[in-house]
Amino acid sequence: MLMRGGTVRLQIHSHFDMLDFVQVVSDRMGQFAGLDEDAIHWIGVAVRESVINAIKHGNREDYGKMVTVEFVMTPAAQPSELVVRVLDQGAGFDPQEVADPLAPENVLKSSGRGIFFMRNFMDDVTLRRGDEGGMEVRMVKKLAASG
Repeated sequence: MLMRGGTVRLQIHSHFDMLDFVQVVSDRMGQFAGLDEDAIHWIGVAVRESVINAIKHGNREDYGKMVTVEFVMTPAAQPSELVVRVLDQGAGFDPQEVADPLAPENVLKSSGRGIFFMRNFMDDVTLRRGDEGGMEVRMVKKLAASG
């Protein structure tokens, strides 16, 4: 496990070909954080869903718009959390209006599943409009105490 925190920030064009690259970085950050293979896998699913949403729904697959993916192990001295932020440059949305994928009327619909996965695989998920527009998804995974 890394003995101090760090930040890795990716800025990618809104193209699905970049998903595998983001996945590799996500997996490696999970390894650095000392997480087991299962946790690394499920964090990867959450990150992938968030980036897909940013590309597809946020930036509407506009190659000229960027998606920022940031991995931060915090606090720097002795990390206790892996924080992942995904920001798009889209119009944004109201998270309260996302349909519950478990509601009977939505079971056969695909919308809302990505956010559902994020919330189930991470310890904390916050969706908000970004300071400079677009949406920001902030996901936190607690790390085991080292020592």
